[in-house]
This record gives sequence, C-alpha cells and structure tokens, in this order.
Amino acid sequence: MTRVSVELVPRSRSGLRAEIAQVVAALPGVDTVNIPDLTRYSLRSWVGCAFARPAYRAVPHLRAVDFNPREPLPFLGTLDQHGITEVLVVTGDAPADMSARVYDQDAVDLIRRLRREVPHLTVYAGLDPYRQSFARERDYLERKLDAGAAGFFTQPFFDLRVMDAYSDLIPEGTQVWWGATSILTESSLNYWRARNHAVFPRSFAPTLECNRAFAADLLTFAQERGQHAYFMPVKVDVQAYLEGIL
Repeated sequence: MTRVSVELVPRSRSGLRAEIAQVVAALPGVDTVNIPDLTRYSLRSWVGCAFARPAYRAVPHLRAVDFNPREPLPFLGTLDQHGITEVLVVTGDAPADMSARVYDQDAVDLIRRLRREVPHLTVYAGLDPYRQSFARERDYLERKLDAGAAGFFTQPFFDLRVMDAYSDLIPEGTQVWWGATSILTESSLNYWRARNHAVFPRSFAPTLECNRAFAADLLTFAQERGQHAYFMPVKVDVQAYLEGIL
C-alpha cells in the first residue's frame, strides 16, 4: 500500500509541533513524517520525530559524517523510547561551522553498521538523480542495497519522465519514496537549475497551481507502482500546497 510522508524542517520545538498539528488537521492522507537533520538548527532529527509520535510513523534523517564509528550511536535510545523503526541515512555535507567534528565515513558505512547493530530498523538511503551520471548513481544505489538498505528516498523530482527512467534502476520489491518539493519563485527555480542541476519540463512554472498539479501526478505515479511519496513544502503553507491532494 502506498504511504505518504510530509518532510518538516525542525526549526524549533514549538514550530515543529504546530506544523505537525496542521498536517493532522488538514491532510488525512498522510501517515508518515520525515525530518532532516540540519546543522544550523539545534533540534536533532530523531528528537523532532519523537514529536510526531504516536500520530505518525516517523523517519529521522541521519548524517553519517556526524557519528563516531568507535562510539555508541546517540540516537538509539530515543528511537526505542518512541517506537521509531525507520531511518534515512545520508552521508551529510560538511558543516558550515568548521569547528564541528565530523568523521570520515559515508552513507554506506553507517547503513552497514545499523544493519549489524540494530537489525530491526528499516534503513533507507538517498537517491539523487542530479549529483552524478546515471551509471554512477546506479552503482551507488547497488552499494547501498548491498550494505543493507531496504529502499530509497529520492531527491525531489520535477519531471515524470525522469522519474520513470530512474525507476528502471531500482530492483523490483525495493521500497521507494518519490519526492516532490514546492518552487514558487524564479530565484528558487534558478537555484535548483544552477546548484542542483535539476531537470524541469518546459511546461514547469513556479506557481502554486503547477506545484500542486505535479504533486498530484507524483502521487499517482507512486500509487501505480505500489511505492510511496513524500512532499517537502518550502516557503509555502503545507495546507495550501497539499490540501485536497492528500
């Protein structure tokens, strides 16, 4: 059965609680919340996910570079306490604050460790269609699956044709969370094109109407394949973006 998640940024405890309450009230089709771990905010992803329990299943993002491979993992107690059984592992960018400690490991290393030490967890990895060639991303996906990943959260897509091409890379039976985000200004559109090398159809426009139409199409795409969808509202009210779709 297709699951639907909303990605919420943990800017503050009060703000995150308010957004979760809004999703509960306005979006009955949502059953999961996923929360990134962003170094510019003090609220860690696994603590933020605890706020979503028990109303939702929750998926914290874990940055592999943040965890000392020779020390116990600091988030396991929170996951156990709140019944969180799914995580998304990413490698993680270098922090803006260069005094912050990071470690020489990538997503594959942390996935392998989690599968060894916490085998009851469902571990997802990332799929990024823009960072490297099609063949290199395929090879990276295979390494993550070999390490024990159960599936993938994608970077946001903007074109169903590109999604269809990437769907052929993924072995049958692998869980996939297809992602979409809101782009409502020309500057945001230019950022995704220049910084992330994202692919847009010619028909794309940075309007709420266009973003809502693509969100509906992406959900149908996932449902037709028995896969999942997640939506990342950026600089838009989550209700305005997704009400009536979810």
